[in-house]
Amino acid sequence: MSNTARPPSWLWLLLAIVVAALCVSGYAPYDRGTWLLEVAPVLVALPLLALSYRRYPLTSLLYVLITVHALILILGGAYTYARVPLGFWMQDAMDLARNPYDKIGHFAQGFVPAMIAREILLRGPYVSGRRMTAFLCICVAMAISAFYELIEWWTALALGGGAVEFLGTQGDPWDTQSDMFFALIGSATAMLVLAGMHDRQLRHVGQR
Repeated sequence: MSNTARPPSWLWLLLAIVVAALCVSGYAPYDRGTWLLEVAPVLVALPLLALSYRRYPLTSLLYVLITVHALILILGGAYTYARVPLGFWMQDAMDLARNPYDKIGHFAQGFVPAMIAREILLRGPYVSGRRMTAFLCICVAMAISAFYELIEWWTALALGGGAVEFLGTQGDPWDTQSDMFFALIGSATAMLVLAGMHDRQLRHVGQR
């Protein structure tokens, strides 16, 4: 892809969807502070992706995955993860003890960063061998998951009771461990399911 290429129409559509979702979710969220904490990664990622597009455009697969992840974060921010209606539907359908929407978020927290790491590592190239690449991508995703849990801890220390909605543990003493486990499942699933499609798109980008 040429450095002077203009973003395709589908990429503008993805951007419009994310911006519209941000606006709707931010109009009257359940808790304004929690909303800001939850959507902060989206607010950081959007300008970074825009500024890096000409110099380092990503594969279409990655842009779609980032969009899906952004929408998951935005929905969780609007309701707080423990109150997302989709999670209540899943709770009833699967007869669960708690709203599981936050586990979708942590699955995505492993799935999408692992694919971002894969693209960076293979386009470098910083590593050779698909097995080593998959291993390192999972390690990157787990490091991000662990750091996010540290952020939750620091937020709880700083805000005290005001961080309850952000933490979203729903009384589960093993919430941190299960969050990281779902990130592990997500990252491993990404490597197993999307590696072939990602390789084909990377060849098309022409920067392998």
